Amino acid sequence: MNTEIRNRLRAEMSARRGALGAAARIAAAEGVARSLEQLPEFMVDPAVAGYWAVRGELPLNLVVASLRGRDQHYYLPILDDSTPRALRFAEYRIGDPLKTNRFGIPEPRGASVGAREMDVVLLPLLAFDACGNRLGAGGGFYDTTFSFLRERAGTAKPLLVGVGYAFQQTAALPTEAWDVPLDYLATEKELIDCAEARAA
Repeated sequence: MNTEIRNRLRAEMSARRGALGAAARIAAAEGVARSLEQLPEFMVDPAVAGYWAVRGELPLNLVVASLRGRDQHYYLPILDDSTPRALRFAEYRIGDPLKTNRFGIPEPRGASVGAREMDVVLLPLLAFDACGNRLGAGGGFYDTTFSFLRERAGTAKPLLVGVGYAFQQTAALPTEAWDVPLDYLATEKELIDCAEARAA
């Protein structure tokens, strides 16, 4: 039943996200940048990872520019060929050369580091709930990469921040045993503290 519900949500949210026009995406990107600025770690921690927006994902162009202005380092995920369904991270500066991975997503060409080296990670998503449950595209790459955080007590490094449009929020998302919960969620409307929501 969970699989059926999750697949239906994926299809619905993917269609809604794909139907957004450029103006709506730009406005949402501005709102997310403001929401993220409420998170102290995002403003000061040196190693922040994000993603290259594809298939209607919320763009992070403004986020990248703000990090560079504060001398923070921005990383993009790259496929880890040594571990199935896992990611590593490589620093990216605007204008750096990129290569395309097997999914058609651009990746930096520089040296990569492991997930534990990141301070803050911004994750794309298709749906979420306030408690930090995230529905991704279904490949399991982020859940595999951050599986070491599944049993964490309280906040641990890296801080996981889901990034999405407000309409992607659901009342309660069905979960699976392998899901790794988020610490925060940033939308164009607000920054949600997931630990606070879980405790409520």
